[in-house]
Amino acid sequence: QMQLMESGGGSVQEGGSLRLSCTTSRTQLDDFALGWFRQVPGKEREGISFLSRSGRNTYYADSVKGRFTISRDSAKNMLYLQMDNLKTEDTAMYYCAPVGSDPNAELGFSALFNDWGQGTQVTVSS
Repeated sequence: QMQLMESGGGSVQEGGSLRLSCTTSRTQLDDFALGWFRQVPGKEREGISFLSRSGRNTYYADSVKGRFTISRDSAKNMLYLQMDNLKTEDTAMYYCAPVGSDPNAELGFSALFNDWGQGTQVTVSS
């Protein structure tokens, strides 16, 4: 298990910002393409942002494009998701995961392992 640990969630008002972080002590994150997913109760987990293994390519769901930015700090073994101009519909539990190519997935990536951390809750109020 990779034991990914997400942090940085919280409660903010619409238009606010948060930066989520993800790390693990078990492996080097830059050995993988990486992604951020989110899930609300009663719905499937959805992938919203991905970073290629090289770090040169980023991918975003239409719902977050232009507002969220995925990045990685290899020296710190950290993955980030900068979330700006948050909307109430961004309220969800957020997870990070290593990902692989998946032609059936909307953005072409899906989680490599069924191994999820605790997640970090983001709540956006109007």
